[in-house]
Amino acid sequence: MTAQVHVPSLFARAGTASVLTLAVGATMLAPGMVNDAEAASLSVKALKIAASKKGAPYGWGATGPHRFDCSGLTLYSFKKAGRKLPRTAQQQYNSAQHLTRSQRQRGDLVFFHSGRNVYHVGIYAGGGKIWHAPKTGAVVRLEKIWSNDAWYGRVR
Repeated sequence: MTAQVHVPSLFARAGTASVLTLAVGATMLAPGMVNDAEAASLSVKALKIAASKKGAPYGWGATGPHRFDCSGLTLYSFKKAGRKLPRTAQQQYNSAQHLTRSQRQRGDLVFFHSGRNVYHVGIYAGGGKIWHAPKTGAVVRLEKIWSNDAWYGRVR
């Protein structure tokens, strides 16, 4: 026996935010969550924001808009795109949806680690490259991923 749900009465019982959540196509989402297409467009928007900061100087602990450290650039880019991230690379890794290398897409986060400790983050640009704020004395730039052992994460 299958349960039947009368959709109009379901909408009538739901609050405004819930109705909007329920009305997102066939995929049922919890409030505040996004589907794959929305996550992709959010991430691509963040990628474009990071790229627009090309040449901005590195500043330890800096979160923009004119100077950045690695996690400051990702935090700034995603905040401008509409999603709040935690402050540090390790915290961003902990909050991201973890991916394999083959699952990565433009706009996903790329994490560099030593053992289990994440020490650097950038935004995947495609073609094996990332936008990142590398180190003191350097500027925000597009660079080839230098490690086959990087971890990947998606902001939701």
